[in-house]
Amino acid sequence: MASRTEVFTIERSLPAERLDSFLRVRFPAVSRGAIQRLIDEGHITVNGRQVKPTHTPRAGEEVRVYWPEARPTTVQPEAIPLDVLYEDDSLLVLNKPAGLVVHPASGHERTTLVNALLHHCAGQLSGIGGVARPGIVHRLDKDTSGCLVVAKNDSTHLALSNQFASRRVDKIYQAIVCGELEREQGEIRAAIARHASHRKVMTVDEGTGREAHTSFRVLERLRGSTLVAARLHTGRTHQIRVHFKHIGYPLLGDDTYGQRQNHRLEELTHYHAPRQMLHAHQLSFIHPSSGEGLAFEAPLPPDFLDALAALRRPSS
Repeated sequence: MASRTEVFTIERSLPAERLDSFLRVRFPAVSRGAIQRLIDEGHITVNGRQVKPTHTPRAGEEVRVYWPEARPTTVQPEAIPLDVLYEDDSLLVLNKPAGLVVHPASGHERTTLVNALLHHCAGQLSGIGGVARPGIVHRLDKDTSGCLVVAKNDSTHLALSNQFASRRVDKIYQAIVCGELEREQGEIRAAIARHASHRKVMTVDEGTGREAHTSFRVLERLRGSTLVAARLHTGRTHQIRVHFKHIGYPLLGDDTYGQRQNHRLEELTHYHAPRQMLHAHQLSFIHPSSGEGLAFEAPLPPDFLDALAALRRPSS
């Protein structure tokens, strides 16, 4: 990645926000740690001054972001099979299987999607954030399956990140939730924040949380459960899982956010889900190079179909 500079003006003051968190939303493909490092190294300035990651964004401030030339990654390529829905010189869209971790982390440095992409996209690496790596523009939890777009070069990476940040990407998931939803469709608007004491868990918090909006409609009524289509209007961590827990219908197989309801459903149906039943079914966005509207659909995986078969009401 060649170095480049990006400049923009903050449109409104955010008194409860930090600069690193604000930039993490604007550049969702870049980790918060990478942003903090760029701020500390003086590559991100506000009104020409070096600031701290805790700086409070104010309306009218000019933010200058210098993306340095990428350092080589230490992650090793691995020949892991990928289910490619679409590919060209700029990007590819994958159907990610459940169980595949996206990013390497401590204790899990191998057999991740990044390892697979380093092999698949050899010589075509996006280096946003200062480290050469395939351009993961958005993420899916390890146990969530479905559509995922990956950028092959920096201009595509930044353009897609901006589409996600400005909510111009359409994301529709299918999920099985515990309980029989009363409404045929609905809206969930509840701010989401990281849990105060359990840092890997998210929670609804209208005081410190970020705005979050999910809409849903019922697709099929099952035994003690419901198949829904959920559209993400924002992209908060664990958003669908947290929102459905918030309204009392946690996802099937989600022990983090719905252990009690899952236990009760298993007693009723004698079915145990192997993972959270959440699938990124449809993804639509504008191709950054051609301007063409692209839409993709990932078929439901076998374990999701097995869950539906086990939970369907007997035909009369």
